[in-house]
Amino acid sequence: FLPEYFSPASSAGKKTVANLCYLCKIKQIHSFLKMENKKNELIMLGTGNAAVTRCYNTCFALRTSQGTLLVDAGGGNGILIQLEKAGIAISDIHNLFVTHAHTDHILGVIWIIRTIAQHMQQGKYEGIFRVYAHDKAIQVIDWICRMTLPGKIVACLGERILLCEVKDGDALEAAGMKLQCFDILSTKEKQFGFRAILPDHQILTCLGDEPYNETNRNYVEGADWLLCEAFCLYEDRERFKPYEKHHSTALDAGRLAAQLNVKHLLLYHTEDKTLETRKMKYTEEAGKHFKGSIFVPDDLELIEL
Repeated sequence: FLPEYFSPASSAGKKTVANLCYLCKIKQIHSFLKMENKKNELIMLGTGNAAVTRCYNTCFALRTSQGTLLVDAGGGNGILIQLEKAGIAISDIHNLFVTHAHTDHILGVIWIIRTIAQHMQQGKYEGIFRVYAHDKAIQVIDWICRMTLPGKIVACLGERILLCEVKDGDALEAAGMKLQCFDILSTKEKQFGFRAILPDHQILTCLGDEPYNETNRNYVEGADWLLCEAFCLYEDRERFKPYEKHHSTALDAGRLAAQLNVKHLLLYHTEDKTLETRKMKYTEEAGKHFKGSIFVPDDLELIEL
């Protein structure tokens, strides 16, 4: 027989049950507050341009108390290594935003889809995985998956892996953030950026990997965070030819951030021949025009937003 205090019918048992419920409630409240107080974070999984070999291609994760949004995935299965090093579990990724269909941004997406589908089949992944992109990128992702992945992986498309087309100006919610997508009006390849409202109401704008177009001023002006490409230093323009490749420099990015009155500037999508001095020199050059905070992250660097 159980002791009296284990019997729910007894007065002692009722008191014990009440105490246990109280403790569980306290634990739930503690967990909730812990999550609510968690900082918004940006984890740079890669910081380089298409041709880099000394760092990974530009892609990043935005992490809030309500989830993780992956933005692009680089050019291959190196994304799986970067996620592992960053401590981001595949099972925690339920949303992926793809800016455009260039190989250094989209091929890693195929590996993410493959890995998530395998986890689903093994019972290690709960819920739905959504990939957001414009029509051209969705078409490319779908075609590569169907032409290269096993049938049982492809079978997940349209079921628990959803390819969600977004149009210029569309709004969506992911990981506790409200995003508005916009066409950056690329001169090379159709590409979308986004303006995100974080859970603490900060504004973060991602311009993709090409120069700013004045048409998109409303998405950028006054943002708390501006994520902007800087292919190289202006002083190295003859060496790396950024303008011929439709890219900009750290000096250009600093000037843009000052003109648009943003608070924090983050530079990415750089060359990889000057990694040893990149953080110092890019910050210095952008700072000639911009007096706010400047971040030139390394791969896997975590930035509290």
